[in-house]
Amino acid sequence: MTPSVRLQEMIRVIRSARTQGEERGIIQRECADIRSQFRQGDNGERSHSLAKLLYVHMLGYPAHFGQMECVRLIASPRYSEKRIGYLGAMMLLDEKQDASLLITNSIKNDLSHSSQYVQSLALCTLACMGSAEMCRDLAPEIERLLRASHSYIKKKATLCAVHIIRKVPELAELFTPSARTLLSEKNHGVLHGAVVLITELCERNPDTLVQFRKAVPELVQIMKGLVTSSYSPEHNVAGISDPFLQVRILRLLRILGHNNDTASDAMNDLLAQVATNTDSSKTAGSAVLYETVLTIMDINSESGLRVLAVNILGRFLLNNDRNIRYISMTSLQKIVQTDHNAVQRHRGTIVDCLKDQDTSVKRRALELSLALVSAVNIRSMMKELLIFLSVCPPELRSQTASGIFNAAERYHQSFVLHIYLLDILGTILTNISAGGDVRDETVPNLIQLITTASELHCYTVHKLYRALIKDIAQQSLVQVACWCIGEYGDLLLKGECEEIEPVQVTEDDILDALETVLQSHMSSPATRGFALTATMKLSTRITDNVDRIRSIVSIYGSCIDLELQQRAVEYNALFKKYDHMRYRSEMQKHCCVYVHVVPTVSVYEKNGLSLKIQCDKQTETEVTVTLIASNSTQNDITNFTLQAAVPKVCTHSVFKLGSVFAHTNSRYSFQQPY
Repeated sequence: MTPSVRLQEMIRVIRSARTQGEERGIIQRECADIRSQFRQGDNGERSHSLAKLLYVHMLGYPAHFGQMECVRLIASPRYSEKRIGYLGAMMLLDEKQDASLLITNSIKNDLSHSSQYVQSLALCTLACMGSAEMCRDLAPEIERLLRASHSYIKKKATLCAVHIIRKVPELAELFTPSARTLLSEKNHGVLHGAVVLITELCERNPDTLVQFRKAVPELVQIMKGLVTSSYSPEHNVAGISDPFLQVRILRLLRILGHNNDTASDAMNDLLAQVATNTDSSKTAGSAVLYETVLTIMDINSESGLRVLAVNILGRFLLNNDRNIRYISMTSLQKIVQTDHNAVQRHRGTIVDCLKDQDTSVKRRALELSLALVSAVNIRSMMKELLIFLSVCPPELRSQTASGIFNAAERYHQSFVLHIYLLDILGTILTNISAGGDVRDETVPNLIQLITTASELHCYTVHKLYRALIKDIAQQSLVQVACWCIGEYGDLLLKGECEEIEPVQVTEDDILDALETVLQSHMSSPATRGFALTATMKLSTRITDNVDRIRSIVSIYGSCIDLELQQRAVEYNALFKKYDHMRYRSEMQKHCCVYVHVVPTVSVYEKNGLSLKIQCDKQTETEVTVTLIASNSTQNDITNFTLQAAVPKVCTHSVFKLGSVFAHTNSRYSFQQPY
C-alpha cells in the first residue's frame, strides 16, 4: 500500500486481509504514514490522514497520537478541515484529556461564526464531550444561541443546554426563561429539544417544576395538534405524526401532573383522546400508547381513564411482538396493587403468557400471576401454576414453588381449602427435583402452615408418612415429614383419621422409616438432623421402644458431622440426667401429669432465691405440686411472680399448684393457691 492511498482504498485493503496478523501489518504501515503526514505540517493532506486515523480508531487500534492534530484542524479557517477536526475531537477526546481544554477558545469563536454550519459543529462537540469547566465558560454563548433566528441552530443549542445542565446543575436557572419561549416554535426539531430541556429542568428543581406547570395547557395544545394533524411526509412514521415528539411531551406531562390535581385535570381529556385514537398495530403507535398509559397511571387521573389504560396493556398482551408483551406485563406488575380488579379482568391472557417461548416473558407472567392470586381464584390459579411448575425452565422452578407456598400460606383459612392447599404443597415437594429448586424458607413456611391448622394434624401426618415411606429422595419433603412425625407421631399410632383412609402403623414402623432416612446416602446433613430430632421427640410419645431410640441417638454421638454430633450428645444427656422427667404412657392415656421425683427437688437457686418443687399427692387423674420459694438475703423480694405452664396433654384436666414464700428471719410467711 503506497503512502498516498486514500481512505476508501485503505478500507478496501484492510478488509481484504486474510489474517489478523496481516491486518495488523497494514494498520502499522498506515499509522506510520499518518504520523509522517502530521509532522510535515500544512500540506493539504492532514484532514485525509486524520480521517484514516479515525477509521483505525473505530477498528480498536490506538489512535491517541492524533489528538493534537484534532486541535490544529479545529483552529483551521477551512470548513472541510474543521469538520474532520471536530469529528476527531468527539471520538478521540473526552473531558479527562488535557487536550480538550485547548479547544475551548476555538469552540467559543466558532459559536459566533457567521456560518450556521460552523456553529453547528461547535455545538455538537460541546454537547458531546464538554467538561464542567468548558460548560461554565461557554454557557452564556449557548443561552444566546437559544434566541437565534435559525431553527437549525436553536435545535442544537437546546440539546447543548441539556448537556450543560447535567454537567453543571447550578447553571439551570440561566436557561429557564429561554426554555419557555421555545414552546412557541413551529419547527418540530426545536420543539423536541425544548421539551427535553424543560424535562431536565423540572427533574432537577422543584421550584422550576411549579413554574412550568403553568405551561401544561400549551403542551396539551401542541399534543392535540400532533394527534389531529393531517398527513405530513416530513414527520409521519407508520401513520403516526412525529411519535418521537409525542413521546417526549407525554413524559413531560407525566412529570408535571404527578401529585397535582390541577395539572392532571388539564390533561385528562387529551390522554383519553390519545388512548382512543392512536393506532396500536404498528410499533410507533404502541410506543405512544405505552407512554400514554404510564402518564395516566402516574398522575391523579380519573378512575375510568385508569381502567382504559389497563385495557390498553391488556391488548398489548395479545401483540405478536414479545417485547411489547414484556413491557405490558412490567407495567401491569407496577399497578396490580392499586388497580387489582382492573388487572384481574386480563388474568386469562396473563396466564396464557406462561406458555411463551421467551424465558423473560415467562418470568414476568409468573410474577404477575402470583400477584393476581386471591381467595376467590386460588383454586384455578393453583391449578395453572402447578401445570407451569411441571414444565417451566429450571431457572424459574424455585421462584414458582416459593410463590405457590407463599400464596398457600396467605389463603388457608377455610378447612376444605386448607386440605386442598396441603395436597398441593405435598405435590410440589414430591415432584420438583431435589437441590436448589426449593428456597430456604420453603420448609419452615410449610411447617408453619401445618402448625396453624390443628384440626388437620392427623390428616397431614398420615399423608406425609405415606410419602416418606414411598420416596426419600426429595429432601424438602423428607424434612417436613420427619418434623410432622416427631410432633404428631401419637396421632399416627392411633390410626384414626376422618379425612383420609387410615393406615395401621406400629412404633417399629415409624422408627424404621426414620432410621432409613438417617442411614440413606441421599439424606443431607440437614435432613438427618430433622430425622434425629424427630426420633428423640418420639421418646415421649411411644412406650415400648424407648431403649431403641436411646440406641439410635447414641450412635450419632461420634458422627463426623458436628451439627448432628452435637444434637446426639445433647439428646444423650437428656436420657442420662433428665430421664426422670419423661412422661409415661399412663399420662398419655389419662391426660394428667406424673412427676416422678424424691419428695422435694431443688429447681432454682441464685442470688439468694431458692425454688423447690414438692410432690404432695398423686392419683390416676390428679397430681398436687407445691412450690417452695425461700429468700436467704437480708432484703425483701418484691414483685415475685409465679407462672405455671400446662402441657398440651393436660388441657382437659384440673391443674392445681400452691406456693409458699418464707423469709429467713421469719418476719412473715404466706401460702397462696395458684
